Amino acid sequence: MLTIYGVYRSRASRNYWMAGELGIPFKSVPVKQAYRLADPLAHDAPINTRSASFLAINPMGLIPAIEDDGLVLTESLANNLYLARKYGGPLAPADIREEGLMGNWTMWAATEVEPHAVRIILTYDAGTENTDDGKAKVTTAVTALGKAFAFLENHLEGRDHIVGERFTVADLNLAEVFRYAMSQTELFDRHPKVKAWLGRCQSRPAFKAMMKVRSTEAE
Repeated sequence: MLTIYGVYRSRASRNYWMAGELGIPFKSVPVKQAYRLADPLAHDAPINTRSASFLAINPMGLIPAIEDDGLVLTESLANNLYLARKYGGPLAPADIREEGLMGNWTMWAATEVEPHAVRIILTYDAGTENTDDGKAKVTTAVTALGKAFAFLENHLEGRDHIVGERFTVADLNLAEVFRYAMSQTELFDRHPKVKAWLGRCQSRPAFKAMMKVRSTEAE
């Protein structure tokens, strides 16, 4: 059985959503981020990214990780590409061309979008978005994201999905990266096709189910 290590309030959300889309059984091991705990090494601390039992899975001490039939993978977006390839169905590439495109779009999101989008969500999580420093960080990130948003807006001209004419792992991976920038409503309003595409992705039952569990987790 597939095991997913990580809480829903982390990048593990991507893997939980993917498992839900695929309809496959999985075991969840809710590994917390060590920085969220006063003393992650205390004897009564919940399993976290500094726990020996988790470091045996991922010595880098980062979540998520997945374990499937003895194979351990530790990069959230790559985890999803693997799961799509293994379990097949409409989320998976239909041929080598689609496989290349899905990998390309995923790497694009990881390198061109996520670093800037993460800066936004971290600023909001810290509650500093209205300070001078926080405003400057968000403005810089939004400016940097403009090119990527425009690129995706152009790509979505005449199409509803990233690759092919169906929802695939490419849509899921990109949607989870773009979600980090959702606080910037004006950015999405300037790119209506991106906004509509993300809305379609997030209207899926598996996404809603993942977010419902996520909302019940402690901060």
